[in-house]
Amino acid sequence: MKEIFAPWRIEYVKMEKPEGCIFCDKPKENKDEENYILYRGKHNFIILNNYPYNPGHLMVAPYRHVESLEELSKEERYEHFDMVTKGVEVLKKALSPDGFNLGMNLGEGAGAGIKDHVHTHVVPRWKEDTNYMPVIADTKVLPEALASTYKKLKEAWR
Repeated sequence: MKEIFAPWRIEYVKMEKPEGCIFCDKPKENKDEENYILYRGKHNFIILNNYPYNPGHLMVAPYRHVESLEELSKEERYEHFDMVTKGVEVLKKALSPDGFNLGMNLGEGAGAGIKDHVHTHVVPRWKEDTNYMPVIADTKVLPEALASTYKKLKEAWR
């Protein structure tokens, strides 16, 4: 039997959940490359997911800490979904996926890992990205390091 190691996942599995909110804290640090922040708008920003479902898994979040769509101003909402669209365009250019999953988990009951700061997931998908590994081994294999994906997407953004 062959073994495939994904050692970066154990960090997420075993980690204590950080205090605070990553969507509030990371943009304030002004370490965009280190934090994988791809783009900053006036009301929202785009960040790579540190524990992605697939390479290029983006999240769009408002700077303002709100837990529901209806709390966003019209300007925040419009920019948010413009940035989701731009994220899809950049992922198409940089990674050539076959499709996308776009989604929001609003509230703990919907499976939100960060339930009190609304955000949208943009997950590129490939026809071959689902195989036996998640079913048999409860393991997802990511073929590229996060830093490499960040560099590709940052270049495509320009």
